[in-house]
Amino acid sequence: MKLNFRGNRKAGSLPGPKKSWIREWADAVMFAVVFATIIRWATLEAFAIPSSSMENSLLTGDYLFVSKMHYGSRTPITPLQVPLTHQSIWGTQIQSYSDAVQLPFLRLPGFSKIKRYDPIVFNYPVEENRPIDLKTNYIKRCMGLAGDTLEIKMGKVFINGQFIHPPEELQFRYYVKTDRFLEDSYFRNQDISEFYPVTGGYLMNTLPNKAAYIQSLKFIKEVQLIQQLPKVPDPDIFPHNPTLYPWNLDNLGPLYIPKAGATIAITPQTLPLYEKVILTYEHQKNASVQDGKLFINGQETKQYTFKQNYYFMVGDNRHNSEDSRYWGFVPEDHIVGKAVLVWMSVDANASLYNKIRWNRLLQPID
Repeated sequence: MKLNFRGNRKAGSLPGPKKSWIREWADAVMFAVVFATIIRWATLEAFAIPSSSMENSLLTGDYLFVSKMHYGSRTPITPLQVPLTHQSIWGTQIQSYSDAVQLPFLRLPGFSKIKRYDPIVFNYPVEENRPIDLKTNYIKRCMGLAGDTLEIKMGKVFINGQFIHPPEELQFRYYVKTDRFLEDSYFRNQDISEFYPVTGGYLMNTLPNKAAYIQSLKFIKEVQLIQQLPKVPDPDIFPHNPTLYPWNLDNLGPLYIPKAGATIAITPQTLPLYEKVILTYEHQKNASVQDGKLFINGQETKQYTFKQNYYFMVGDNRHNSEDSRYWGFVPEDHIVGKAVLVWMSVDANASLYNKIRWNRLLQPID
């Protein structure tokens, strides 16, 4: 049959068979899935807040939109994946991906650089049983940028030797001394979601100004900020070497945050800080540590130049946040995007008619 220039049948030819409704429906679903996958990868993705580590800024039950465009979208690292899934197929424990193919990390140009205090979603770095882009998603606030030297002294953060003012919604743990029984509803009416009865009173996590208000009440005997003292080591705190680094949740550093192109000396003192970075995050296949020394390609090295930027992430709920103080740096290739909007918020502890926090709907995230 003779075809015209565009490859179509000549005018007057009989039309092809009409698609069945099943085929039309399948085509529409396929188009929707492809379109949604592209949007989710390149622009915005929805996330939920499962824990209280960012309270009082972000609450458990908040549903967020996270912008991939701010810092630039990552190209897929694990391409063999069921569309619109993360780690498992919806409603099951069945793995939704295969790591048989792993592509190199690339990031498209973004319209913003990471800034201090940005609320950032990232892949949990120390999770080793999944590919980078399929590790569990965390959200924290960026406290230390690549190239910064960070120090925490009695809960106050210093960057490059200068005190930096904390976010307005930062909250801490307090001991409330009282001989009066307080109903759960009392704390919830004060917008305090974390409280625990202890001997002689309660522990609560809240904002400093809310703690001051509670201190002013007649039936409250005392409100005391709970803090760890300097040089009282906590072995759970990074770098998990209390002999060399007697750090704890409220006292940590000085700690240099690696920057791409920066070179550090490798010594018995610095190696515990950067061993995980060099052996795992820098993808140095021929690197190893033996007897407190760094070897690359079988040769001992006395210095190391970083390949990518790193960040130090901390939750706003300072005494109830598993963050960089526990597990160290977040590599640049683990950054997912910036949290920009709360589009829905649900309070699981509220009554049926009060579950939706209407005042948080479509609230921009600072």
